[in-house]
Amino acid sequence: MRHSAGIVLHRAGPEGPEVLLGHMGGPFWARKDDGAWSIPKGEYDPATEDPWDAARREFREELGLPLPDGPRLELGEIRQSGGKRVTAWAVAGDLDVDAIVPGTFELEWPPRSGRTQVFPEIDRAAWFGTEAARVKLVRAQAAFLDRLLEQLG
Repeated sequence: MRHSAGIVLHRAGPEGPEVLLGHMGGPFWARKDDGAWSIPKGEYDPATEDPWDAARREFREELGLPLPDGPRLELGEIRQSGGKRVTAWAVAGDLDVDAIVPGTFELEWPPRSGRTQVFPEIDRAAWFGTEAARVKLVRAQAAFLDRLLEQLG
């Protein structure tokens, strides 16, 4: 079983809460938009790392910026379609998306070519109102929006 931990960074917007999402990098996601965005998150080993520590580490790795200081809310865990369990927290704060310097990963591309290429973990980030975010997010992560809105009242 794979485990990930992530952060739903949120701020007050003109029409309600806005959340920061990253469009997944790499060739598989390049031509996809709806359903191809994610909260900043990444895998960790629950036997050796605390999920909150992992969420903060992954936030920095994916965005190249530290997590802003702000109150945090537990959003619990969801299970994505591939079986991965994702635990998330909401943190109130703001971030300039133009300042993001994404981390990278290596992938053999094209498949079976023997060539390794480097791709950004996220190729862009943006703030979305919760209804727009619901369309952009990987389907299972939309539950985090519902939990955030519940807790914000």
